[in-house]
Amino acid sequence: MTIQNLEPRDEDRTVRLAEHLAFSRSFQPLFNEGMTLVDETAIYLDGPGRADAKALSRAVSTLYAAESMRLTTRLMQVASWLLLQRAANQGDMSRAQVEAEKVKVRLEGVGTGRDSPYFGELPEAFRGLVERALKLERRIAMLDREIYGAFDRAASDSANPVGEQIDLLRTAFLAR
Repeated sequence: MTIQNLEPRDEDRTVRLAEHLAFSRSFQPLFNEGMTLVDETAIYLDGPGRADAKALSRAVSTLYAAESMRLTTRLMQVASWLLLQRAANQGDMSRAQVEAEKVKVRLEGVGTGRDSPYFGELPEAFRGLVERALKLERRIAMLDREIYGAFDRAASDSANPVGEQIDLLRTAFLAR
């Protein structure tokens, strides 16, 4: 005769705070922060950023072009993740649907030009947007790992960072 342990396992009783945040009303401030940053960035890049970029030296201008592409890519990935979470939070998508769609979202995979000797010469407002986007991306990536588990290292390792940089530079020079 086997006696079953009828007490719930510790894992069954664990409250996952990140999951609670993403699937509750407390998610809205994070969503608002992300979407506000997307809007602020678009306004800056389409307005004051254009004027700021014209005043930069050629080397700094190239970095600005590459970094603005990385910034917009990063923010689009963050926005995609936030929209998926909101859809789940509002009951428009199941968790399984979100998990299936979020494989297309790439968090922390876009690199940065902060190590460039010219980064400090970029406009202060632009650098501020880059820093805010990086912090938000890190926060969301941590939430994502807490909710859905570790990301797929094999897919991440198969990315070619040198090729990505060459593509960014090629795009920057062709845009002129």
